[in-house]
Amino acid sequence: MLVLVCGILLLLLATADRPTMRQKRAKTYRKLMHLYSMSFGFRQPYQILVDSEMCQIAIDAKLDLIKQFSTVLQGNVKPMITQCCMHELYLQGKVRQPAVDLAKTFERRKCNHREAIPGDECLTSVVGDTNKHRYVVATQSQSLRSGLRIIPAVPVVHINRAVMVLEPPSEATLKAKELTEEQSLHPSAPEFATVPQDKPVPKKRKGPKGPNPLSVKKKKNPNPAASARPSQKTKAEPSDAPLSTTELPGQKRKRDSQDDKSEEQIVKMTDTAQGITSNRTRKRRRKALAIPPSPQ
Repeated sequence: MLVLVCGILLLLLATADRPTMRQKRAKTYRKLMHLYSMSFGFRQPYQILVDSEMCQIAIDAKLDLIKQFSTVLQGNVKPMITQCCMHELYLQGKVRQPAVDLAKTFERRKCNHREAIPGDECLTSVVGDTNKHRYVVATQSQSLRSGLRIIPAVPVVHINRAVMVLEPPSEATLKAKELTEEQSLHPSAPEFATVPQDKPVPKKRKGPKGPNPLSVKKKKNPNPAASARPSQKTKAEPSDAPLSTTELPGQKRKRDSQDDKSEEQIVKMTDTAQGITSNRTRKRRRKALAIPPSPQ
């Protein structure tokens, strides 16, 4: 009896240290949503497109869809349903009235279809080729799930045995993730234009190197006397200016025309000055003669 109790205690201790399946799934789902948010720009609250079959199974399994969505996606959610999926629920009759009431609590997503089409085709058209609006699709349709795996960045949620499951990323999603990471490493065209481009560094020439200039002795001058008095030679050298024809040896320098003109002007000025002084002396003499002598 004691051995049995000890074995049960050891088994309980061993299982207590192991993480449960729910914790493993939560950790995996957290990593997946981190991938979608970092690589493709998914943000909370996550927009979830729900089809009509998911609403029916949730009512049958008595699942709280909004709570399950927030647990699986690890964040706030905003469930949405299209008008075509609502039309499918209305066609089920009063038997599926609880599913209709559940779908009415979701936000209505306009699909712009004038006439109702099957739910799978409606959801495929809303998601598009690139999932521009970043929808999470909750569906039980196997054909729709396989078709959405071709489109990159589309998280798919379905219910398996009353447990909600987030599918792993498809190959198209992984390829798109690698492409976005590679593009983020390279600068865009406007960023590349602002980056200053460095000039190529010239390669060093390989070969024998010359001696150190500090260790080489200076060359001695062979003619120190010739280099000692360079100024005397320059003084003794005659000027290169050619002699004019007038400055011949033994002849006087002739006056230029400008010198003659200046001398003529000086002579005229002296003549006029002498004429003015002579006129003044004549006037004084005439006045002296005109005045009679005073009687004594």
